Amino acid sequence: MNWNPCGELLERLIRALGVAATAIAVWLIARRRPILALFVIAGAVWTVWKYPPVVTVAPGDVAVRANAITGASTVLQEGTALDVPLLHQVRFVTLQDRVVRPVAGRSVNEGSPYQSVEGMSIGVDISVRYAVKPEHVEWIVRSLPADLDEQVVQPAVDGVTYKTFARYSVRDIFSAKRAEIQKEIEGELRYKLALDGIELKSVQIGTVDLPADYKRGMDQLLTQELETERMRYTLELKEKQVKQTELEALADKVRRETAADAAAREQVIAAKAQEEAMKHVLPFKQKQIEQRKLEAEAEKASRIKIAEGNAQARRIEAEGEADSRVKLADAEVYRVDRLGKAGAEQMAREGELLSKHPLLIQKTVADKLSDKVRVIIAPTGASGRFIGSGLIGDPETAHDQPVVANEEGAR
Repeated sequence: MNWNPCGELLERLIRALGVAATAIAVWLIARRRPILALFVIAGAVWTVWKYPPVVTVAPGDVAVRANAITGASTVLQEGTALDVPLLHQVRFVTLQDRVVRPVAGRSVNEGSPYQSVEGMSIGVDISVRYAVKPEHVEWIVRSLPADLDEQVVQPAVDGVTYKTFARYSVRDIFSAKRAEIQKEIEGELRYKLALDGIELKSVQIGTVDLPADYKRGMDQLLTQELETERMRYTLELKEKQVKQTELEALADKVRRETAADAAAREQVIAAKAQEEAMKHVLPFKQKQIEQRKLEAEAEKASRIKIAEGNAQARRIEAEGEADSRVKLADAEVYRVDRLGKAGAEQMAREGELLSKHPLLIQKTVADKLSDKVRVIIAPTGASGRFIGSGLIGDPETAHDQPVVANEEGAR
């Protein structure tokens, strides 16, 4: 952050006037002059509001507050702190990374270009990124100028870069040793800035501006060198191709010989393996034949056992079926006998019942004659004739018959 001493001095004078106005207002109140005190107080309030006696430290910055009386200093971190006019002096220092790009040596035709070892002027675009070490902030405020970019870092960069580029040729700076030069500048500049409490982050070498004549000559030289390198690489490639062909032929020959030898060895090994296998196969075949004979005999015996079991089962089933039929015949004879006895007993009971109640015969006849007749009450004819003669209207027995009612109430 740049420091403007004139603006800071003016601001401090205004703050001091505000404090003085406050003191005068207090004195006027004590003298019982309220109107003047009111104007003075209003001016003091406006001054304090416009230029408050506090300072605010932004994020990423620190401030060093120096006491004008005691000379003691305090490092203020992010936030708000008291800044009494004419007593405190505050200086801000940023802790964020800053970048310095010297303009003087950037162009070969303007400013102060760099000089190579041949004495040729060249322009180099250099970027230096640095940051202030927090632990050295108080020392930097006391010992170094306020503008670190222009008065501290850039002179150090110029002192290192001009001296370093003067030790290398234009070609080295342009292409061959650019990384080496950048590393050398970074190492020397880091040590030099560290003495001032500044940490170097990086150094970058950008575009290199060359004189027009030298650039054209370099382009031609580079073209010739590239053509020479291309021819050399072409010859080397051809030579390697010839060697590769020879090696491939030799490798093919060795591969064929190895393959033939391997095939012969494989056939010998296969024959020996087959011979050894036959020694084991013949006894195995013999055992298989014996095993099959035993399996056939076992199967034959099993089938005989199964047939015997089936025959025995059939005999048992036939005996069971015969016994079942005999038992069924006995049961049928017993049933017929019981039914006959039951029928005889029922007939005896019915004969006895009919002899006691002859009217049941007439009811039975009536049930058979019509499905609509519910009750028939008819005494036996005096002449002993059949009851049906009364139902068909016999004139000889009509006066002896009672009325027979059907379900519909007809006579």
